[in-house]
Amino acid sequence: MTTAHPTAELSADEARRIALRAQGFLGAPDRRSGVRGVLRHLGAIQLDTISVLARSHELVPYARLGAVGRKTVESAYWKVSAGAPHAFEYWSHAACILPIEEWPHFAFRRRAYRSRPHWNHDLPDGTYDQVIKQLRSEGPLTATELGGAKKTNDWWDWSGTKVAVERALMYGEVVCVERRGWKRIYDLAERAIPDALLHDELDDTECLRRLVRLAGQSLGVGTRADIADYHRLKGEQVDAVIADSGLVPVTVEGWGKPAWADPAALETPPRGRHRTTLLSPFDSLIWERARTERIFGFTHRLEAYVPKPKRVYGYFAMPVLAGGRLVGRVDPARAGSTLVAKQVTLDGVKAVPAVAQALVEAASWVDCTDVRVERVDAPDLREPLVRELARLTA
Repeated sequence: MTTAHPTAELSADEARRIALRAQGFLGAPDRRSGVRGVLRHLGAIQLDTISVLARSHELVPYARLGAVGRKTVESAYWKVSAGAPHAFEYWSHAACILPIEEWPHFAFRRRAYRSRPHWNHDLPDGTYDQVIKQLRSEGPLTATELGGAKKTNDWWDWSGTKVAVERALMYGEVVCVERRGWKRIYDLAERAIPDALLHDELDDTECLRRLVRLAGQSLGVGTRADIADYHRLKGEQVDAVIADSGLVPVTVEGWGKPAWADPAALETPPRGRHRTTLLSPFDSLIWERARTERIFGFTHRLEAYVPKPKRVYGYFAMPVLAGGRLVGRVDPARAGSTLVAKQVTLDGVKAVPAVAQALVEAASWVDCTDVRVERVDAPDLREPLVRELARLTA
């Protein structure tokens, strides 16, 4: 690990504000570049199957830009213009939408997958070659069109065709540059990826250096673990390149571990208007739990996969960001044209106006005309929240 002398000492508050600005929550949003600008700025937007208000990849630009149309979001990711896609889907922090220009920088991961000795699914003989041949002759196809995604109704029981095409995706021979109705559309990388990017094969060190720099820019400031987690790199991979990644070592009050910052983030104090919004549990501002606790003093955990009796905050509890702080949680649902706040957790009475504002804006975005509050963890705050909602919707 590098032992370079820190170039700056940051207070915990300065680090928090730098992180907020880097993630697009402090200062005026760049509406001209829109959803694609958010994607380029963040470097990765996580995908997930859960859809309550909307899917996570829709919630991420909404949280930063406001009520951008959901069709606009999908079009920004997947619509081809000037003969080239703007994004592709691959394994980064998890399954993520990535800017198309980052294709060369994931070559190290594609190579690693090709040399992987074992897989969770068996691949029947000849199936891989058949899938490639079919895509070459028929053009972009879904797994169903290729011959079926599953053998049974169990989600993990993939067909041989699905195993083959997913393996080809991991190897980089096949790519997903579009989803339709949540289904991946598979195509040959040689056909879908622009030639200049397809043939720009970087070595592992170049790939890692770029991804470490990107992670630092997207985080603003982070520890080794923060930077590694952003694109799910190994700690030793970060160590090998961070000294010449362009990031600079800093110390942050209370962090207790070495940190690195994007030098551009240190040039000007982070100022501007804060966003008030509901956050997807998969938002890159909060997707690393230890970092979220360190920066915001806020314990964040997705409970969708926790048995219902053991849930504390709800199935899809969405943190509420206001004034640069995480001030509460809302577990939402929809009932017709009503946004239902099934469970609300508030950080005191001062959080009531912000949580109400976030709920009303989110309801409008998903075309709900009413907001209903069911349970508030602090019962004495239920009535103030209901009154504020009534005032905002009057």
